[in-house]
Amino acid sequence: MSLIKVAGLTHSYNEREVLQDLNLSIAKGEVFALIGPTGAGKTTLLRIIDLLEVPSEGDIYFDDKRIPRSGKQRLEIRRRISFIHQKPQVFNLSVYDNVACGLRWRREAKNRLTGKVDHILEMVGLEGYKNRNARTLSGGEAQRVALARSLVLEPEVLLLDEPTANLDPVSTAKIEQLISYIARQHNTTIIMATHDMSQGQQLADRIGVLLDGKLIQIGNTNDVFYSPQNKEVAHFVGMENIIEGVITANKEGIATANINGNAIQAVSSYPVGKEVFACIRPEDITLALSKTQSSARNSFQAKVTQVTHLGPLSRVEINCGFRLVALVTKISAEELNLQVGRDVYATFKATGVHIMEKEINQ
Repeated sequence: MSLIKVAGLTHSYNEREVLQDLNLSIAKGEVFALIGPTGAGKTTLLRIIDLLEVPSEGDIYFDDKRIPRSGKQRLEIRRRISFIHQKPQVFNLSVYDNVACGLRWRREAKNRLTGKVDHILEMVGLEGYKNRNARTLSGGEAQRVALARSLVLEPEVLLLDEPTANLDPVSTAKIEQLISYIARQHNTTIIMATHDMSQGQQLADRIGVLLDGKLIQIGNTNDVFYSPQNKEVAHFVGMENIIEGVITANKEGIATANINGNAIQAVSSYPVGKEVFACIRPEDITLALSKTQSSARNSFQAKVTQVTHLGPLSRVEINCGFRLVALVTKISAEELNLQVGRDVYATFKATGVHIMEKEINQ
């Protein structure tokens, strides 16, 4: 049963439509990640779910009950939801008082308040900071104060808007560990907006891709990152190899696609004659200096056209009658002496190829 449901939701600002006919159900205890570029409408959707804004059209349901567009019931439901914004807000008070303020507003008994605040500060790793002024904290520490202030109220739903934006890697890891812990131990329903796709993959049960105000695809990590529904989603989730072709054979679910006179084999039910895109993730391509014995159905002789080092990884562009991008470790790139003009063999499995129909407007 869904805890939160969005039905036919559309929203506009000054006649500019920022969300278009969204439908979404989120189960109790689920971690749901909204991914999309800046300006896609992620924050607006969170604000509407938090009842800070009323949608132009459509409805929000909480526990299967439609939320009215005004009135006392909205305030009652809002008390069951906490929203942590991209830039954490902290008051010019001690860490302890920042975390305690919500409980004081709700007139929590002092003896219970102290125990709750101490427990939450320990949970977020700030027990030694309780007397520090929150305005003197680092960005990551301030984000943990904001989390603690929300969690001490024991919300049923936690909304997170870019929870690690502009944080250093160490602070990011701490926040992600906290989110994971909250989801596991407290069964809190979490909806997080992020442009960090690896974060969505790591933390979420399901992912929704929001592009230009439309929820284009919803599914688990494999659905979204390895089986995108269209070219737009494929581009956004890092499917760099999107190659146009046509199905020339299909035998027992193994399809052959003609790509500029080259044949790529993939697991697909599309019939002969269907115009398609063959999509291969760069990390699913193996590079070698000679053709090796392998169960992989796709192997092409190629020439390296560009090598870009990205920290511990190397992005390698090759030409094998069509352009491919492979992602290998920097150590492998050095061992293979990958450089422009180098001859290599590119290999990938049929199961590593996602075939999607080429739509007319694509």
